[in-house]
Amino acid sequence: MKLYDRVIPGIFLERPNRFIARVQTENGEEICHVKNTGRCRELLVPGAPVYLSVSANPARKTRCDLVAVRKGALLINMDSQAPNRAAGEALPWLFPGLTRMKPEAPLGASRLDFYLEQGEKKTYLEVKGVTLEENGDALFPDAPTARGEKHLRELMRCADAGFGAAVLFVIQMQGPGRFLPNARTDPAFARALRRARDAGVRILAYDCAVTASDMTLDREIPVILS
Repeated sequence: MKLYDRVIPGIFLERPNRFIARVQTENGEEICHVKNTGRCRELLVPGAPVYLSVSANPARKTRCDLVAVRKGALLINMDSQAPNRAAGEALPWLFPGLTRMKPEAPLGASRLDFYLEQGEKKTYLEVKGVTLEENGDALFPDAPTARGEKHLRELMRCADAGFGAAVLFVIQMQGPGRFLPNARTDPAFARALRRARDAGVRILAYDCAVTASDMTLDREIPVILS
């Protein structure tokens, strides 16, 4: 799906804080907004080719958003809002017979990304964007995530109550051959994901066809939890 109307290339210089980056473009240096507040240390390295989405809003403090980066042969979208948009477009074929879709659905103490109905079947879905790749594997998270673990607990309670429950890992690149929880960085999340699977939560992982201006779910890849 088309995410950005106008995109320009640049070279990443530095990230003074998690919200902004300095990028060299052909028209000079841009101070731009980073659309991902995660660490992204393996992506945003000095000299990395990046892509900026140019805003049409003249009132913005920053003219551009940093939305994608090249890591070797991989083009990685790093916009934290893109996975939900791409997932929303793909839901009719991910969940055949979809009759209702409600985003931002409250559940317990959380708000999950989607509530879905397929006739009488009711499902809660949480979407997680994945930007970390190592040796051909996609990994999540890239930093400890208590919030992610909380969402898994809510999904387990949902499954226990008789609802459908699923988590969809949207891999914001094309190429990784499998998905794994990042047990080295967040062992608690990895344990929670295994517990969620055992409790009946459906775990899906899809890579994406990515260009500088769009991202579309492409193929399902294996989820390895052992």
